[in-house]
Amino acid sequence: MSELPNDYLDAFDFGFTLRPAHTALLVIDMQYASASRTAGLGRKLAADGRAELGRYRFDRIETVCIPAIRRLLRFFRDGGLRVVYVTIGSNCPDFGDMPPNLRKVARAHNNRAGQPEHGILDEIAPQPGEIVVNKTTTGAFASTGLDSTLRTMGIGDLLLCGVSTDQCVESTARAAADLGYNCVIVEDGCASASPVRHDATLRAFQRMLGRVATSEAVLRELAREAAAPGGARRG
Repeated sequence: MSELPNDYLDAFDFGFTLRPAHTALLVIDMQYASASRTAGLGRKLAADGRAELGRYRFDRIETVCIPAIRRLLRFFRDGGLRVVYVTIGSNCPDFGDMPPNLRKVARAHNNRAGQPEHGILDEIAPQPGEIVVNKTTTGAFASTGLDSTLRTMGIGDLLLCGVSTDQCVESTARAAADLGYNCVIVEDGCASASPVRHDATLRAFQRMLGRVATSEAVLRELAREAAAPGGARRG
């Protein structure tokens, strides 16, 4: 992602440092319905003769996002820090619990509870004890108890990654910022349909809503803070 121009659109200095014991990693919609080349969206594009439209998305997910998310998961699990998975999909056979616009997408990709497409990719699957929250809207806070869950756990800082950068990741991150969370979108942990959409979202987000950083930069910051007295594990 290129830097913002040096003008009135420059990003603000948010001035927060991630606090490991109060930070949660949110892994958003990394499911077979939306993040797999061979299922859900990927399978439908191929069946419609439009596989090329998903090439950038799935190449990035496989070669950039999954490795970045796995590095983050390793750090969080080794440090006993909070990992929360967010999924999207219907809980109803007729997809009736989703808004009409999302209902069409979920039906097209067979994305409902109990179906293989609803599952999280095996490469980054949750471990026992890790929270999985299912939403029926683009943003995770609009249709779940995620805010209450995070606050109960003492979480004030969020790392967000997943798909799509300009849809569910952005919607969740914007709502989180409005709720007072310190938010960092992990640039190489996200993917979208095109680099233009990905970059535009991150430029807009870092202007007034939060930070954008690579997984490498985030891990350096967390490791530094974890090494400080009282910073290694949640209380």
